[in-house]
Amino acid sequence: MLKLYGFCVSNYYNMVKLALLEKGLTFEEVAFYAGQAPEALAISPRGKVPVLQVAQGFINETSVILEYLEQTRSGPALLPGEPFQRAQVLALAREIELYIELPARTCYPEAFFGMTVPEAIKQKAKADLQLGFSALARHARFSPYVAGDSLTVADLYFLYSVSLARTVGQKLFEVDFLAAMPEAKALLERLEQLPNVQRIAADREAAMPQFLAMVAARK
Repeated sequence: MLKLYGFCVSNYYNMVKLALLEKGLTFEEVAFYAGQAPEALAISPRGKVPVLQVAQGFINETSVILEYLEQTRSGPALLPGEPFQRAQVLALAREIELYIELPARTCYPEAFFGMTVPEAIKQKAKADLQLGFSALARHARFSPYVAGDSLTVADLYFLYSVSLARTVGQKLFEVDFLAAMPEAKALLERLEQLPNVQRIAADREAAMPQFLAMVAARK
């Protein structure tokens, strides 16, 4: 059986979890927190989540796990078979990760955990996020999904990274980065109503108190 290592608050963990659920695959969730302890590094070279355990061993990095599932497991396709369309989906996912997720992540400590982020870092993040969302508006189709007429890997990144970046914008900069993208806002609302997305949201909510306590203990 597939085993998914990570924790329910992680957006990257939830991307893989949603892929597994949408494909109708049987898997076991194993609580695993990022870190540099020997037992963490034994299954994840950088001690990061998520990690997928398969018969041959462990697979790390979200994008690689998602492609592995697409190549080896049945269920609804989350990547197009046609090479050009597949490349478009993968490019959109990478653009969301590099130009939206990563800038926003520098501000997570202040936006979500009550810490303080230096003003210079916040202003750089704001500028980078404006460029990232502009790129998303140019490249995405939102007709009705990010890359076209079906749910793909790009939607997983959109749901679990863009939503957090949008919250960063609203909390720290009083900016809605999706204000000029009504189709994107509508898609986010539709995705949040999917049964499997709601299941993941419930699991995340249940895990949040323990996670916040762990973060507070590390301050």
